[in-house]
Formats: sequence, C-alpha cells, structure tokens
Amino acid sequence: MDTLSISDALYNAMWMVVLASMPILLVAMGVGLIVGIIQTATSIQEQTLSFIPKILSVIFALVVFGPWMFRMVGEMAIRLFSEMHRYVG
Repeated sequence: MDTLSISDALYNAMWMVVLASMPILLVAMGVGLIVGIIQTATSIQEQTLSFIPKILSVIFALVVFGPWMFRMVGEMAIRLFSEMHRYVG
C-alpha cells in the first residue's frame, strides 16, 4: 500500500469538492450581496427578505450546474473505485 497515493486521492477529492461547490456558493454569495445592497439603499431591514431570492437562485444554479457537478463527482467515484486495489492491502 502506498501512503502517497492515499494522500493524493484525498487531495484530489478535496479539490473536487471545492470545484463542484464553487458555482453554487458564488451564486448564493452574489445574490446575497445584491439583496444586501438593495436593503441598505432602501433602508428595509427585514431579515427574511433575502432568503427567497437566495433560495430561488440556488435552485436555478443547481439546475444549470447540476449535471456538470454530478458528472465531476461520478468521474471521481469511478476513478477511486477502479483504483481501489492500490488503496486496499
């Protein structure tokens, strides 16, 4: 068993998680920033007002980026399972 290959697999898995979650996080952050600016400009300080645009934008982003994200995760899982003999002694 090669410990370097296990650490490489964990490193690649962490980067895949970061890359797969990045579009959703960026959309939520952007919408939250825009809603926050609008709330500040109009002096509307209702906390629940920002949830509906964020939820709708995240759902839309999941519809748009979902196939790409699931393809990345699926390819990583296939690669890990096909190389399982390297990790199991």
